[in-house]
Order: sequence, then structure tokens, then C-alpha cells
Amino acid sequence: MLIAHTERLRIRWFDTRDAPFIVELLNEPSWIRFIGDKGIKTLQDARRYLETGPLRMYDRVGFGLYMVESHKAEPMGMCGLIKRDTLKDVDIGFAFLPRFWGGGYAYEAASAVMSYGKSVVGLSRVVAILSQDNERSARLLERLGFRFEGLVAPAPGDETLKLYAAET
Repeated sequence: MLIAHTERLRIRWFDTRDAPFIVELLNEPSWIRFIGDKGIKTLQDARRYLETGPLRMYDRVGFGLYMVESHKAEPMGMCGLIKRDTLKDVDIGFAFLPRFWGGGYAYEAASAVMSYGKSVVGLSRVVAILSQDNERSARLLERLGFRFEGLVAPAPGDETLKLYAAET
């Protein structure tokens, strides 16, 4: 299902055919550093990640993480809305392959997802959580209108993360 179409991007639901991209993205050093090692090493691992993560969330709440690709269907990254049991608000998440950094793609995708969250999902507030040393993502969130609200540990024993919030 197509979520958004921008000047340069298509944002759509993931499906299990996206497993090769998931293996690539989730094994990027930046993903492991800022998001964590999810143990996704094989196509089977990636399909299970998709089935138990984004695809299950689509079924459960009607939204989730989405594939971001070029108009030529080249996978670039992911961006979407996540409803975590550990957070009161829906949060936005994004990650792109390093070869697409610096071109404004994350901003373009996140802006489209925020608009979708407001107009289709009906969200009036969206949050974001990120590692305390993830300055690149913090700058992007600020460009999107998010403001730092404090530190949170989503679950007991979890890393303390920065919490940002924006009104849609």
C-alpha cells in the first residue's frame, strides 16, 4: 500500500519481499550503533523481523514503519510511525543507507510521514526517541519542528534516550 508520494520518493508498506534490503539496512554500522543489533543476519531473519514488526503493526494499529524508495523502486531507507507499549504517544522512526545521507531524503520522507500521521491516522502529537549521542537525527528532528522534552528509559534496564515531541 502506498502511503505517500513525494517529488523524489515513494513511501509504502513493507512486505516480505523486502527482506534483502532489511538485511542490508539492519547490518549497517550506524543502525547497530544508534538503534541496536537486532540479530538480522539472514533472509529468514529479515522476513521474521518484517512479519513480527512492521507487518504485525499494520494489522494491529493500521500504521508502522514504511519502505522509502526512489521512483525507480531503489530501496533507500525506512521511515514510519510506531506505537510502542512503552510510550504514551506514537513515535516516528527513520533510518537510511549511508549512500543516501545528506541529500534531504530523510527530511522529505519524515515530513510526508508526519503529514500522513496527521491527516490519515489523526495524530495531533508525535514523539521521537533517540540515543543521546545521535546528533544527526536530533538536528533532523529539530528541522521537522520537534523539541527536546527530556530523557526516558522506555523499559526498566533500557538505555536512557532523548525524547523529542512535535505537534502535528
